[in-house]
Parts: sequence; C-alpha cells; structure tokens
Amino acid sequence: MNAIDLIITVCAVLSPATCEERHLVFSSDVSPRQCVMAAQPYIAQWAGEHPKWTAVKWRCEYPRANDKADNGEVAPVG
Repeated sequence: MNAIDLIITVCAVLSPATCEERHLVFSSDVSPRQCVMAAQPYIAQWAGEHPKWTAVKWRCEYPRANDKADNGEVAPVG
C-alpha cells in the first residue's frame, strides 16, 4: 500500500485569519485526484474532533520524506 497525504487548510473558528495546514495520511492505492474526491468524510470526521477549527480547503499529494502526519493518524480510503 502507498501513502497519500491529505493536506487540509484549517482556520480557527474564533479567528478566521488564523489558518494552518494539517496533514492526514491515507493508506491506500489511490491517486491524489481520487483522494481529493474521497476526502470529505475524513475531513468531516476531523472537523468533528476539532470543533475550534474549520476546514477551508484541501488537497492530496504523495508525501515527502520530511513531512509528518498530525498525531500519526492513518485513515483508510476505499
């Protein structure tokens, strides 16, 4: 299985100008395009677990060696 990074840009609910990127790792054999299309349930789950943040955009990429996922989370896709 290959890993794909789901990179979510999130902004603080109480301070919408305060934004950052969060990386979640998908453990799957899908393309970045397929990852983007399948990401919404995982983003909704993340948002439900982090109510002080709201997701504003996302993308998927193959991970680079120096990237690390938030809290080592791995979400299966498909």
